[in-house]
Amino acid sequence: MTASPLAPAWLSVPADLNDPRPAGRAPLFPASTRRVDGALEIGGVSVKELEAAYGTPLYVVDEGELRSRAAAFKRAYDAAFAPLCGGADVYYAGKVFLNTSVARWVAEEGLRLDTASGGELAVALAAGIAPELIGLHGNNKSDAEIERALTLGLGRIISDSLDEVRRVAATAERLGVTAQLMLRLTPGVHASTHEFIATAHEDQKFGLSLHPRAGQERSDAAEAVAEALASEHVHLLGLHCHIGSQIFESAGFAEAARRLIAFLGEVKARHGVQLPELDLGGGYGIAYTEQDTPSTPEVLAAETAAVVAEACAAAGIDVPRISIEPGRAIAGPAGVTLYSVGVQKDVEVETAGGEAAPRRYVAVDGGMSDNARPVLYDADYSALIASRESDAEPLLARVVGKHCESGDIVVRDAYLPADLGRGDLLAVPATGAYCWSLASNYNYLPRPAVVAVTGGTHRVIVRGETETDLLSRDAGIA
Repeated sequence: MTASPLAPAWLSVPADLNDPRPAGRAPLFPASTRRVDGALEIGGVSVKELEAAYGTPLYVVDEGELRSRAAAFKRAYDAAFAPLCGGADVYYAGKVFLNTSVARWVAEEGLRLDTASGGELAVALAAGIAPELIGLHGNNKSDAEIERALTLGLGRIISDSLDEVRRVAATAERLGVTAQLMLRLTPGVHASTHEFIATAHEDQKFGLSLHPRAGQERSDAAEAVAEALASEHVHLLGLHCHIGSQIFESAGFAEAARRLIAFLGEVKARHGVQLPELDLGGGYGIAYTEQDTPSTPEVLAAETAAVVAEACAAAGIDVPRISIEPGRAIAGPAGVTLYSVGVQKDVEVETAGGEAAPRRYVAVDGGMSDNARPVLYDADYSALIASRESDAEPLLARVVGKHCESGDIVVRDAYLPADLGRGDLLAVPATGAYCWSLASNYNYLPRPAVVAVTGGTHRVIVRGETETDLLSRDAGIA
């Protein structure tokens, strides 16, 4: 079959519509995924068994995949940085996908945990994560969040502003404690990613600028360093940056590292202090579709270590303790969302050449309430028939949700079998990051359950909502 003229250039007609892990491409599904008696099996559990037990939509997380990815980052960065600074710390980004089970999994694999709010911190504590292994992010932390972090003795508070540096110092003085502080800087490196998830350029809300504004003698970053070092109740651990998310090129990370390390050299020259830590963030890309070509932890670690060693030598400083935040690269590929097929319709669309070409709309029982990323970021996903095999002709399809929005698109472009029917299951891979954490009750849809699979077993790790749950907060109900 020839490709549809409506298909994006990167989308090829699959040789086998049933293959979850085609050769020659970056895998989209967890390594445990295979077909048994026609149905997909993840973590040794059939999707048909999962549908019967929990219904759809359903978030499925392969525990073994998530754990192995966490362990791989820790192993690779420890090995790469052992000769330079004795190893590295890997922080799991709680904003990606967080509940007490996931927090325990990553902690058991040697990772620390980043939180971005008091609520995420509460989950980490409920999971039993030691406070000294937790960091607290946030560009606008409340006084209560700062006080809680200091009272608990969190391992790090990452501050984005002079205002917060001063509030942290004042609160620490009042409590009679020492704040473990890192400063998040904007190194001015613009990552090749969507504008909303590029976070190191100047014109955005995060971070302290390295560059003085008009009329300033020194930058906000330099001012924050000076004030933190002058405070008796602040221990300035070091610097932090994050250049964005879903990034495949290493050049941005390398340039950000060079700029921050050069600034560490300036701090040492001005204040006679070498800051002991440097967090280079993360945002490493994963495969959502066949066009994505993610790197490996081993390659990322080796490239980062080489740049850090060179930059530290140039700046005349020792290599600080390095930490990273892989983010979606740990949780994303471990997740698969299952949907049931409902209404379908065929339309004809005029091509750029003025001809008509068919597209099939496949509606499923979820949508933007369980995966907001296509609406927010124009994110692309893939889809595969999951409950059976098909030898029907591939047909270009658009998988859409059931919400009252024309932009409620789950998968913009995918080849699906022409005989797809009501009640068939579709599997959308790489949904372990940001889908659950961004989920909503739009149109009063209950949020799906999260089920962990491993070794042929399955269990609920986040209970699915019911209509009773939705109504329980309505104060007008007697």
